[in-house]
Amino acid sequence: MSSPRRNGRKKAARTVGGPSPSRPGGATRVKVPRARLGEPSQRHRLLICLIMAAVLVLSGRLVWVQGLDASARAEEAVAQRTVTRTIPALRGDITDRNGTALASSVQRYDLWVNQMQVDEYLAGSTTAEVTGIEAAAAELAPVLGWSVSKTEEALTGDAGFSYLRKSVEPEVRDAAMALKIPGIGSDPVAERIYPAGSVGGNILGFVGDDGTALAGTELSFDEELRGTDGKTTYERGAQGQIIPTGKQETTAAVDGSDVVLTIDRDLQWKAQQIVAGAVEQHGATGGSAVAYNAKTGEVLSLAEYPSYDPNTPGASDSDFLGNRSISNVFEPGSTGKVFTLAAALEEGTVTPESEYEVPYEMWFDGHRIKDSRPHPDQRLTLAGVLKNSSNVGTVQISETLTPDVRHDYLKAFGLGERTGVELPGESAGLVHPAEDWTGRTRYTTSFGQGYSVNALQMVSAVGTFANDGVRVEPSLIAGTREADGSLRPLGEPESTRVVSSGTAETMLQLMDNSVDDENSSASVSGYAVAGKSGTAQVGDSTYTASFIGFAPADDPEIVVGVFLFGLDSFISGSRSAGPAFSELTTFALQNQGIAPTGQAGRELENEW
Repeated sequence: MSSPRRNGRKKAARTVGGPSPSRPGGATRVKVPRARLGEPSQRHRLLICLIMAAVLVLSGRLVWVQGLDASARAEEAVAQRTVTRTIPALRGDITDRNGTALASSVQRYDLWVNQMQVDEYLAGSTTAEVTGIEAAAAELAPVLGWSVSKTEEALTGDAGFSYLRKSVEPEVRDAAMALKIPGIGSDPVAERIYPAGSVGGNILGFVGDDGTALAGTELSFDEELRGTDGKTTYERGAQGQIIPTGKQETTAAVDGSDVVLTIDRDLQWKAQQIVAGAVEQHGATGGSAVAYNAKTGEVLSLAEYPSYDPNTPGASDSDFLGNRSISNVFEPGSTGKVFTLAAALEEGTVTPESEYEVPYEMWFDGHRIKDSRPHPDQRLTLAGVLKNSSNVGTVQISETLTPDVRHDYLKAFGLGERTGVELPGESAGLVHPAEDWTGRTRYTTSFGQGYSVNALQMVSAVGTFANDGVRVEPSLIAGTREADGSLRPLGEPESTRVVSSGTAETMLQLMDNSVDDENSSASVSGYAVAGKSGTAQVGDSTYTASFIGFAPADDPEIVVGVFLFGLDSFISGSRSAGPAFSELTTFALQNQGIAPTGQAGRELENEW
């Protein structure tokens, strides 16, 4: 039987969305809808939280920057607006022995503009009809030597820094700055000039547009000449203007020292003129002329042709921008005979009166040696061998010595070694070891073939006889000039005794005897001349001719050498270089104040 409760009562139906059944105590449960992120109230709350977080971060950062890290930030700001400019040192002068400037630095200025400031020109004026860039261009154009339109174009723009004109003279800079145009400024620079033009150009060298030393003495003594640059540091504003109350510091530049050469400007000029004339006259490809004081080692002139003007080195062929008087090597030819005779005299194997039978040609161990011109058999003394410049006679003399002895004398005379002169690019020449003097070379080395030299080497070597047998290392630099004007020498040149005083005196007599003071092309009016000519064939079938000598022959001091390169055909050194030697020696003696001694030239027995 079913329960009346279960079967008799029916469940009340729920109405969806209707009131909830009653809870004990009469409370009614109300269903609250959930909040969603997309609703306005929630978005507002989130936005407020984000703003407050950002404010806290910014406030913390502000406290850090303004409080805890203020000094670092201030230093960073100063660094960003601080500018440092170089104050170039003036390069020292290069002068001749008498103090005449051959290379000098002059003060110049680079004019620049901050284009963003120029428009302020005359902005506060109540009377100016034109202001700004237009007015500035009109005022500045005549100072710069430009048209107004060109000047206005240069002043217009938004560049904080732009060059107007570089390397202007001080009066141009002063005139530009006197206009007080906002944004116009200047930096000091130095310009290198060579007042004597091409005189000594091959010695002086030159510098590049940026002041870098590139050749010659400028390069060799760059450390002494260049000095030490200074600098100026200042703060600038947003438009590039100097902040008057900002940090400003200046370190002054220290100018370079002057370098004093041993050369004489007038003698150098004359030497260049003479060698140029000889080159042109004989159709040579080039030439050198050297004047050297044998007692002090001072080089009084070191001239060559072609040369160049160091003011405009780019206008000359690059082959001529060095110094071929020390870089160009050649066989000396007959001038080398003096070293063979000196060695034999010093070793005591010959005397000036030694006798030789000299044919035009002669065979030595299967090698044919001949003189420069055909002649009948001659009976010559040693003095006559030198006067006649006989190759055959010189080989006979050389055979009284071993090749080792002759080699050692050539080296003692400084051949095959750099002279030590203070210029870059010197060639030492080449003297092969004696064991390499095989075949014909054994004989040709006695008369100046089979080894190579440069022009300065040869003049220095021959100068040994003019200085009592002592060879003095040549020098082009007298010293550097101190701030008080005194000269600081570089030191004493190295000296080497090569032969005895007696041998040197004998060589003076032999070389004096070799030059006819009345009829020779190398003679010097009023002076006895001692010297030797030479001509040698070069590998390209051209010839080198030379004459080296000195006067007065009985008391010599100045040694002069003239060299002509690239001659198309054989021409003796006496005929080609002799006249140039005579002209240059005459001038050098007068220039250096060396008077005649009054002694006549010496004549020795040349035949027997």
